[in-house]
Amino acid sequence: METHVLETDGAAITYDVSGSGGRPLMMIGQPMDASGFVALRAQFPDRTVITYDPRGIGRSTRSDGRTDNTPETQAADVHAVIEAVGGPVDLFASSGGAVTALELVAAYPDDVVTLVAHEPPIIDVLPDAAAARRARDAFMDAYQAKGQGAGMAAFMQMSSWQGEYTDEYFALPLPDPAQFGMPSEDDGRRDDPLLGNSSLAITDYYPRVQELAAAPTRVVIAVGEETGDAFTGRTAVHTARLLGQEAVVFPSHHGGFLGGEFGYAGKPEEFAVKLREVLG
Repeated sequence: METHVLETDGAAITYDVSGSGGRPLMMIGQPMDASGFVALRAQFPDRTVITYDPRGIGRSTRSDGRTDNTPETQAADVHAVIEAVGGPVDLFASSGGAVTALELVAAYPDDVVTLVAHEPPIIDVLPDAAAARRARDAFMDAYQAKGQGAGMAAFMQMSSWQGEYTDEYFALPLPDPAQFGMPSEDDGRRDDPLLGNSSLAITDYYPRVQELAAAPTRVVIAVGEETGDAFTGRTAVHTARLLGQEAVVFPSHHGGFLGGEFGYAGKPEEFAVKLREVLG
């Protein structure tokens, strides 16, 4: 594997290239960096695989004086990497990375042949968007008030809830971090890219439907079979419907491509089989 650093507008983007063969396959996440794709990348030894760290995360630094993670800026960075490695590419994009990828295809339609956007967390495609935004804001408020453990516990409660956010959901007390195996002590930090306000632009993004329809890219919205009616399962289903399609079901859960090194293992082997099938 070769590691490179690419200077873009206000950032130094670190990306990795491994393997050789076929059309390049890029894998992106947000706030996940390249380390999250180790298990999935290993399933494609016959392809050139590109992974990267988003600006300000992992090995990629930023000098633009900002902390917000906007899909437009992220898409410009991914476009720069694709230009550097020589595109077009096939693209697998997870979670916030799937939001970046939808903006990438809209803004740079010649970069991607097939996009598999896995569970993009887009609030405004939901029928209960106002309630979902309230639920999102609540875990962010818990983080600001009580720190990492409290914020992550509230996030897990929000992200695992099945179905629309009802009065029953909002009547729940904030969960004890200990029930999720997390410390209750506040370490004083408030820079978590998932729990802080830096990623508001991701969940508040709305797909550019006309531009996506006009692009030559084949866009596939994917959903995990175990996600059910949890938040990202519902956002995937409704994003697919917005684009006039049905979400394609992949093995496992929201992190179904992950290996066991992150504590909540998916099924990376089966996931890769399905990804190969969808990429054709």
